[in-house]
Amino acid sequence: MKPIRLLAGVLTVGFWTLASRVLGLVREIALLGLIGPGPVLDAFVAAFRLPNLFRRFFAEGAFNAAFVPMFSKRLEAEDDPLGFARDALSGLGFVLLILTAVALIFMPALVYATAGGFAGDERFDLTVGYGRIVFPYILFISLAALLSGALNAAGHFAAAAAAPVFLNVFVITAMLAADAMGGAAITALVWAIPVAGIAQLALVWIAADRAGIRIRPKRPVWSPEMKHLVAVAVPAALAGGVMQINLLVGQQVASNFEKAVSWLYAADRLYQLPLGVVGIAVGIVLLPDLSRRLKAGDDAGGQHALSRAGEVSLTLTLPAAVALIVIPMPVVSVLFQRGATGPDDVAAIATATAIYGLGLPAFVLQKVYQPLFFAREDTRTPFRYAAVSMVINAALAIGLAPVLGWVAPAIATTAAAWAMVWLLSRGSRGMGEVARFDDRFRSRAWRIVLASLAMGVVLWVTTIVIGGALAAPGWRYLALLALVTIGIVSFAWIGQALGAFRLAEFRAAFRRKRT
Repeated sequence: MKPIRLLAGVLTVGFWTLASRVLGLVREIALLGLIGPGPVLDAFVAAFRLPNLFRRFFAEGAFNAAFVPMFSKRLEAEDDPLGFARDALSGLGFVLLILTAVALIFMPALVYATAGGFAGDERFDLTVGYGRIVFPYILFISLAALLSGALNAAGHFAAAAAAPVFLNVFVITAMLAADAMGGAAITALVWAIPVAGIAQLALVWIAADRAGIRIRPKRPVWSPEMKHLVAVAVPAALAGGVMQINLLVGQQVASNFEKAVSWLYAADRLYQLPLGVVGIAVGIVLLPDLSRRLKAGDDAGGQHALSRAGEVSLTLTLPAAVALIVIPMPVVSVLFQRGATGPDDVAAIATATAIYGLGLPAFVLQKVYQPLFFAREDTRTPFRYAAVSMVINAALAIGLAPVLGWVAPAIATTAAAWAMVWLLSRGSRGMGEVARFDDRFRSRAWRIVLASLAMGVVLWVTTIVIGGALAAPGWRYLALLALVTIGIVSFAWIGQALGAFRLAEFRAAFRRKRT
């Protein structure tokens, strides 16, 4: 069986995820410029979050945690993996068709359950209308996620990682075209989403065929394998989608404050950039690798894979978290302050961005720890931890809202993320050496932390020096680019000097990826 190259795979997924997240940032810039914080954007955010919530249940959350390990082990043992995938695809499609039909009929109830503060004003009807257009996206993206999982398990990462780029390309093109022709950007936006879902499904379907993974739907069957898949996937759906559930709780609280849903959404998109590049990439590559190593009894290889994934996560996440905490105002003002988004909106978004930055390492570490459980088809333990995390999130979001106002959901999300990491770390202790980071990781981890903090000082001083350029209309883009470049170079230089990492390792991984 073709071995999975962990670092090269992470870089492949990370590259395409970075492209998707950068285009996603362009999408948010267009959204905030053309529409701006207010009732229309609040309604779109609430509507689009519904298919994204179920996407975590029926796509990445459940199937990366349940389908991928089971498919990987059958692939390793040559135990009819395509037959298993065909049954899974057929069953998933059947369930999603029913779910979509029910959601379209009961959309007002869904909106009330997730954004109750909208009731009684124009945002409610707008959200219902937008929701009925965008919700079918869940059908296409979930089937695409299953095919992507099969590709990932076979060591083919590029097409599956590139598929999300389609969503942002379609959405950005539609909004800009509508605005140029004098139409409504929001109308073009909502209709572009299901079209993009069809394009994503087509891409991975063709890629799977070319990789020899020919999966065609048939009449759904309730076999023992499907019963086992569902038993594993149900708790995995909640465990894998805990972040989205926490965001929904936050949205329910924020919906009671004017513009708060839009502010938190914009801040969420900023920290999702490094989270997607690092955390999601590590989780996608690490899970099939661990599953196959456990099937082969290779505990030493499993520990090595876990430790290298932890190293990559810290190296790429901690400096990003420090940057979000130290310089949120320059980043948000340069990216978002234009058109319908004013200085007060920028200040609010920057505040939420800094709070989410504090939780960014926790969000990524969850992606490192969870595969330890999922690779063993143990989804019940992360489910219990997720339930505790959600209780913490809800208690803080609801309890702090009367005191701190709209910012309470951001604080709650960050605190709940760290609680989840502590529970996962504590729960993995009984798994033996395979679940423990090796000596090299422990030696490098504190150096990565130190290099990140030093980079934060450099960024803070640089911001003071070039503050005028960051505020100047003709120079602010170049000033932000210079600020980001200085941060990257300083972290790379300091980290290399401290022995936090070796740049040659990344260069070697790039060379292997090309070959």
